[in-house]
Amino acid sequence: MLLVALAVVLASSAGVSQPVTLQTIPPPPDVSAPPADATKTSSGLASKVLTRGTGKTHPAKTDLVTVHYTGWTTDGKMFDSSVARGKPSTFPLDRVIAGWTEGVQLMVAGETRRFWIPETLAYKGQRDPRGLLVFDVELLSFTASPTQAPPDVKAPPADAKHTASGLAYKVIKEGVGGRHPKASNAVTVHYTGWTTDGKMFDSSVTRGEPITFPLDGVIAGWTEGVQLMVEGEKMRFWIPEKLAYKGERPPYGTLVFDVELIKIQ
Repeated sequence: MLLVALAVVLASSAGVSQPVTLQTIPPPPDVSAPPADATKTSSGLASKVLTRGTGKTHPAKTDLVTVHYTGWTTDGKMFDSSVARGKPSTFPLDRVIAGWTEGVQLMVAGETRRFWIPETLAYKGQRDPRGLLVFDVELLSFTASPTQAPPDVKAPPADAKHTASGLAYKVIKEGVGGRHPKASNAVTVHYTGWTTDGKMFDSSVTRGEPITFPLDGVIAGWTEGVQLMVEGEKMRFWIPEKLAYKGERPPYGTLVFDVELIKIQ
């Protein structure tokens, strides 16, 4: 589905979408202009905290954020809403309109804030919606951007474990339960992959959608490695070329993946 309120780059990565009629969320009473108690930044961005958050840290410019939002034009017309779709949106904060990139960095997790974003920080009159845009944004969570490679991407660190096949791995986050998938299982995961020079080549995280697949239908390093995991666990794998694409297609060489096992089907 196109995220028309945020950025062309997100829309282009999502492909062509059919128009969807969303339930209209009424505009706030101050949609036409920032009220007297709104705060302004030097760029012209105005905002007002609606619900205070529980976190203490703010997302960085390159972080991956998950939000619920609704956007209106100043005449009260709603043009986009994750709330109306019933599904939050996840995206890299530096790949959206400038008003969002600046504004969401002011927030903490759990906070809801209203933004009045001038056209210079939105679409600059180059596309619809035009003019000042008003958004209510709830910051649900944020994590470091997967476009930033881990510091040990070049080679497995000393505390990594190795299997007889040459696969290296390290637990990043402990899981729950004791059930491991079998090669015959389908699994649902979030993942990001890098080459050893730090270039990200694929990520379900940046797409905001986990992926489900048969574990015996992927590269050998995945088939072996994910069987070591339990649900909720996150591991980093260093997969030698012989367990990846065997030099037959890119990406070549050792591949590094962060994999979170969400569910065993």
